[in-house]
Amino acid sequence: MLQTTPIDAATQSQFTRQISDRLQLALTAHLEHAYSPDHVKSLRLFSATETAELIGVTPAFLRKGHADGSLAEPAVNKSGRRFYSGDEIWEMRQILEAGSRKPGKYRPGRRDDDHLQVIQFMNFKGGSAKSTSAIHLCHYLALQGYRVLAIDLDPQSSLTGFCGLNPELEFDGQSVYDAMRYEDALPMQECIQKTYFPGLDLAPARLILSEFEVDTAVYSQEGVPFYTRLSNAIEQVEVDYDVVVIDSPPSLGYLTMAGLFSATSIIVPLTPSMLDVASTQQFLQMMADYIEAFEKQGIEIEFEDFSFLITRDDPSDVPSQQITGLMRALFQKQVLSATTLRSTAVADAAMLKCSIFEINRSDITRTTYDRARASMDAFGAEVAGMIQKNWGR
Repeated sequence: MLQTTPIDAATQSQFTRQISDRLQLALTAHLEHAYSPDHVKSLRLFSATETAELIGVTPAFLRKGHADGSLAEPAVNKSGRRFYSGDEIWEMRQILEAGSRKPGKYRPGRRDDDHLQVIQFMNFKGGSAKSTSAIHLCHYLALQGYRVLAIDLDPQSSLTGFCGLNPELEFDGQSVYDAMRYEDALPMQECIQKTYFPGLDLAPARLILSEFEVDTAVYSQEGVPFYTRLSNAIEQVEVDYDVVVIDSPPSLGYLTMAGLFSATSIIVPLTPSMLDVASTQQFLQMMADYIEAFEKQGIEIEFEDFSFLITRDDPSDVPSQQITGLMRALFQKQVLSATTLRSTAVADAAMLKCSIFEINRSDITRTTYDRARASMDAFGAEVAGMIQKNWGR
């Protein structure tokens, strides 16, 4: 049982450690109750209408495909209504793409001469919805047929939790740290885990990832470059993916800079408040100083896109809309047209470590769901358009 007696510690370190131990015990008890040992996260089923919309066909097209045998019947058929799993949708995409005269119609990912797209979410302001934005982009792109690798560079492991692993309880398998560490680094392939979400793989984070900051301080004195650790790991698996999405820690340390060196595009999530804008300005000033230091050493850091994403947008909040207007006036096209709304649907989904794409429309107020879903769809579609543009399409 959890101890509730007062803490009696001789030193400050003992006091702090006892607090940490008690919180760990309470968290473990809660998580073991909420997530049974054999709990495995799974993706919901999609209706025929939603499936057709995702693939880009009509429900009649699907029915015809099932009737003529070109598309397999889904496993779930309730009262004459078809429901599709994520795996079935993914498989139909492969079949339809193979028979299409237009390359990329059903699978819009990389072609032979296309380079890997690496999108990094970064900001050192906590509460900017960085991890929430990252997982929604991952899920959107995977549902659209892209092969996505999520890389969690934050030792707090929020993105890892969204992908069905519970870092608070630890998990079997390697993490991205094992591919980045300086001694006996493992092949990146061994550090990637399949997720329950078709099209999405994960290089997870654990608390030990914070050791990379300490290790780098030691090895940099020996002339070992830290900034290539992640890019070298990604290069080992790039043939398997169309897009890599990196969730950075809320800091501008070695981990974030290693991600920056790997990235082809940067997205800075920003909640529309003056405090957040001021914090982001400081973050960007530090980032510019660090990049300049690299450039003086002859090390180039280049990315194709740099964008701000307005998060937790509330159209009824006049002050926040003024901040949004200011950002658009200052930076114009560098602020994404789409915003992610402040929504109870997104917040409730995040409490369950889910994205809005995993929630059934019937489970919450439909208008609330529709607004949140439209917001995330618009954000995902805009980034997908950016990816296609970078591929010259």
